[in-house]
Amino acid sequence: MSSTPVRVLHITYDMRIGGTEQVIRNLVEATDDRQLVVSIFCIEEPLGPWGEELRKNGTEIHGRPRSPGVDFQLILALRRHVQAQNIDVVHCHQYTPWVYGALASAGLKSKVIFTEHGRFYPDASSPKRRYVNPVLARLTDHITAISAATKQALVDYEFLNASKIDVIYNGIKALQPEPAAAAQLREKLGIHSAAPIVGTIARLDPIKNHLMMLEAFRIVLNARPDARLLLVGDGEERARIEEKIKALELSDAVVMPGYLTDPTAWLELMNVYLLSSFSEGTSMTLLEAMSLGKPCVVTAVGGNPEIVKDQITGSVVESDNAPAFANAILTQLTATPDQAAKIKQRFNELFTQRAMAEHYAKLYSASETTATFTSESK
Repeated sequence: MSSTPVRVLHITYDMRIGGTEQVIRNLVEATDDRQLVVSIFCIEEPLGPWGEELRKNGTEIHGRPRSPGVDFQLILALRRHVQAQNIDVVHCHQYTPWVYGALASAGLKSKVIFTEHGRFYPDASSPKRRYVNPVLARLTDHITAISAATKQALVDYEFLNASKIDVIYNGIKALQPEPAAAAQLREKLGIHSAAPIVGTIARLDPIKNHLMMLEAFRIVLNARPDARLLLVGDGEERARIEEKIKALELSDAVVMPGYLTDPTAWLELMNVYLLSSFSEGTSMTLLEAMSLGKPCVVTAVGGNPEIVKDQITGSVVESDNAPAFANAILTQLTATPDQAAKIKQRFNELFTQRAMAEHYAKLYSASETTATFTSESK
């Protein structure tokens, strides 16, 4: 890499709490200042707590809220910013920031990278993208996706060339075990020391399909009456989830603490981590569970089957199938210490913050304008 640091500008919606924002934060925190100088430009407001935290710690963050429709003034503002800051790499996160970043950088020396972080459910396209996206792709040096499933969605719904898309998995810092905190939490919750605990950490959103998870847990509870389910998070689906808990007579076996800024002790407490979503890209909490060696039961959607190796580091089951999900939970409750070691090994090989940052750094510094590598699922 050149002795002169590469100046990287991340363009995103905002820096509130979410998966895309966590990727950007992890990339910023993993930056070697001798090689990269990073900043952020947000096209929506408010900035969000993670943005405020990064700004407080010295990261330059700029922004201009976009107007409805195509905001040509935003394109001009971004272009002036890229020129004034002498930006080498414009890294656009998600589709709309890509549109603005690619158009703003057209004709400039700046390299453009577009990362797709996930898809809506159900996935769809629009006829105009068949014509617009190939033009944007010609203005873009590298396109990346956070899973092979997300890459395929770009091909199927965004009319992009598969050979031009890299897969770079999300990466995180491994969580540090907190056995003492977990033991105190178990005592506080009144859960017997031998009782198996399963759970999830996710926003309470219909796409996460907590309702099916509850149906599966009802089956688990019939087999293991001492089992407990932890649902950490909050959101629009809370009322429906609470109604389902009552209907299934699970009130004594389900704990819902709401949103927690640091749920590490709760995750440590879980014997098995659950992810019942209808759609996923690369779940950050799933990676956090793996960093602690937790066996996981996930639905076979999005990037889940690429992250969890079925019957090796967890179970991958058909989406929205409560009996299959329940059977998988009961199977994973018998996981051995050897399996925990395999889970941690897989995490360390593919999903660390350092691995992700190094992959992107190669793209930032590469002189060629074609994809240089792909993170392969092992």
